[in-house]
Amino acid sequence: MTTVSADRRPALFALAGIAALALGAVLVLLLQVVPPTDEISATRRTISEYGLSDHKWVFDLAVVLVAAGSAVALAVLRLQGRLPVVAAVLGAFWTAGLLVIVAFPKTDWTNAAATGAGGTLHRIASVIAFVCLPLAVLISARTAFPDSPRRRILARTLAVASLAWFAVILGAVAVAALTDQHWWLLIPLGLVERGMALTELVALAALAAPLRTRR
Repeated sequence: MTTVSADRRPALFALAGIAALALGAVLVLLLQVVPPTDEISATRRTISEYGLSDHKWVFDLAVVLVAAGSAVALAVLRLQGRLPVVAAVLGAFWTAGLLVIVAFPKTDWTNAAATGAGGTLHRIASVIAFVCLPLAVLISARTAFPDSPRRRILARTLAVASLAWFAVILGAVAVAALTDQHWWLLIPLGLVERGMALTELVALAALAAPLRTRR
């Protein structure tokens, strides 16, 4: 009985990590339907806008839950030998980036006394996090699922989709540089960012989901 229980521990920890990811995502979705954050446009305003509202603590809790869930899920993968070193480093950057996002909120441009130093760190951390996670999933797919091609393809597809969302933002930046426009007005930034965040969480969950054990 003790041996069976020990064998199940990695799976239970992985499921706990995935549950934390899901709870964090649900809290962010909840912010979109409760006042006063329900007035924040989900298509035009970024997720970090919630961190400037009266429900800042909910936003911070959601991001910390995602960071904690990510750390647990990635640690289990690493201990199982299913996460290459490079992917582990990228996963660490993703987790650290999330914590920096909480520590340094987005600049509130409606406040005349606001400074951009913390906001700059916030933006840098966001870019690092959103790029590092899908790369980690891509690199890990073969190692994580050596005998499960369907799950390997699913993980890779979600990772590529995450990078495709980010490519939309890069495209807007490029067009803005050529046309002298504000890049964040060229696309529904809030929708793109939410789509990217959700796709990345699903990609991580797909990678971390326990493997079926043969009896």
